[in-house]
Amino acid sequence: MAAKLRKGDKVVVLAGKDKGKQGEIASVDPKAGKAVVDGVNMAVRHTRQSQNAQGGRIPKAMPIQLSNLALLDKNGKATRVGFREEDGKKVRFAKTTGETV
Repeated sequence: MAAKLRKGDKVVVLAGKDKGKQGEIASVDPKAGKAVVDGVNMAVRHTRQSQNAQGGRIPKAMPIQLSNLALLDKNGKATRVGFREEDGKKVRFAKTTGETV
C-alpha cells in the first residue's frame, strides 16, 4: 500500500496529549505504523556526558501513531489524502482542496 504520509510532510496531531500541535515528519516506520514528528510527543531522556556531546536531560521526539496524524493542506487545515493518476504517475492529493501534494 502506498504511503499517505511521508518524511517532510507538514502534519497536525488529531488525538492525544499533543492534539492540535503541528510539525514536520522527521521519519516514518511503516511496519510499526508510527512516525516521529518534530516538537510533538516529547519525552525527556537522561544521557551521560561524552566527549562529543553534553550530558543531562535531553528532550526527544518519540514516535506517534500514523492514525493520529493528518496532512495539512495549503490553507493550514487537516485533510485526508487520496491517490490519482496524472501523466501515468500515481500522485497524492489533498481531499479538501483537490490539489496534488
